[in-house]
Amino acid sequence: MKITEVSERSGMSSDTLRYYERIGLIPPVNRNGSGIRDYSELDVRRVEFIKCMKSAGLPLEVLIEYFGLVQQGDQTIAARREILKEQREQLVARIAEMQKTLDLLNYKIKVYENAVLKKEKEITQIED
Repeated sequence: MKITEVSERSGMSSDTLRYYERIGLIPPVNRNGSGIRDYSELDVRRVEFIKCMKSAGLPLEVLIEYFGLVQQGDQTIAARREILKEQREQLVARIAEMQKTLDLLNYKIKVYENAVLKKEKEITQIED
């Protein structure tokens, strides 16, 4: 699969994909006879995993460390699991903080809606 196809499929720019390859987040992608990148399904799955982890808030440094451990083999399974567990805890904390923010916004919106309804009732009341 060419880089433009991977870019469209993943929603990442071609520049980002090249950058991730340059910093070692994606291993060197095979190239065809013309030197054009030819992504395998494994490469694409890795890009999708990276996108998912980035959307969860993982920094590139953590992803680089994680994939470095993957390349070292099965003896790093426990270390990889710990990285993922730590990142999950951080994500749960961010979600809780975001939920608090959402709750506050919902409360404030309700306050304003109630204030508007009160004003409308005052305006529309017919004096006797």
